[in-house]
Amino acid sequence: MSVTIDIAGLPPEHLVFSPSPLAELCAALHALAEPRHHPGLEGWTTATNAALRPDLADRLCEADFLWRSAHSDIDLPFAALPDTRGRPGATLAEDLDLLDRLDDDRFVDAALDISCHSDYEPDGPSRHVNAGVRAQALAHATARGARQAEFARRLLADPPAVRVWLRRLFEDCAEAFFDDLWQRVRARLAADARHKTEVLRRKGLARALAEVSPALALDDSGTRIVVDKLSSGHADARDPAAGPGVTFVPSSVGRPHLWVLHAPGWRPVVHYPAAAPDVPGPGSLDLLQLRMEALSHPLRIRMCRHLARSAVTTGELAAAHGITPPEVSRHITVLRKAGLTTTRRHGRYLLHELDLTAVARLGSEFLEGVLR
Repeated sequence: MSVTIDIAGLPPEHLVFSPSPLAELCAALHALAEPRHHPGLEGWTTATNAALRPDLADRLCEADFLWRSAHSDIDLPFAALPDTRGRPGATLAEDLDLLDRLDDDRFVDAALDISCHSDYEPDGPSRHVNAGVRAQALAHATARGARQAEFARRLLADPPAVRVWLRRLFEDCAEAFFDDLWQRVRARLAADARHKTEVLRRKGLARALAEVSPALALDDSGTRIVVDKLSSGHADARDPAAGPGVTFVPSSVGRPHLWVLHAPGWRPVVHYPAAAPDVPGPGSLDLLQLRMEALSHPLRIRMCRHLARSAVTTGELAAAHGITPPEVSRHITVLRKAGLTTTRRHGRYLLHELDLTAVARLGSEFLEGVLR
């Protein structure tokens, strides 16, 4: 499964790399709501949650479904406004001003697509104005729990009041913890965006996408961006409704998630983990599947126990496991193609060894794959 973005004929200048304070705030709120997704942030999430004022913590619980299991597109309002040319605000206040500019239909639909449905609804009547669609949205929200149902009722009844409430919530989060976090990460996010812009200019889109994530690639025709996701979707980056182009938004706290906005009538946005020193990039789902299949054979598991202790020859493995050298070679080939072993020549012998770093990453790679 994948999300595809049609970019046929799109000029390179319509591909934008830029940080977004509001998107980073919502990524931080997700990490606070789901700290198990972000073990590398355990210290920060524990300390920040413990320091929240009780009234702020309660208000965050009222709307946490907007960022807990998936991201509402309200954190990327620039994508619905053609005059932004795909660029978020430079400050949180500017991003919130862009959010205020969304009309009620767009604001309501953006919030309820996540809280009341598992995926984007097709373009059609707004939940804000169409009685039948409103009723369906409330039914979806009620099935998700009392808090979602109450929020949906408030939102459908009085969108301006919910806008005011949500903006105040975001502003209080900024005062409580986000201003400090943004001060620490904004320079790195800006540097990441500049670097990838330069890669795009000098080496082309395929290389820039590879730098963003192994989960992104150009298709063979060079006319579509393919995002390796556990979901399916499509967006047309040439749609003039939201301004043609694609925006790539780096995140410091979003890892391991890779979010893709592909809602009808919105500019496509890829919200990706920024490169970080000493943190390996996420592997592709295809590679993860290849590695798990390689380790599904009981004999290869037993061979890995030998390969983990020291480099051994094909003959030594054959003798240890009671099989022929050609059989060993076939199993080693499977492990090597999955990137789990290395082979080097020592005189006339080939020495095989388990790549401990690759194997140690398997647990986190699986987690990143299913959370992507």
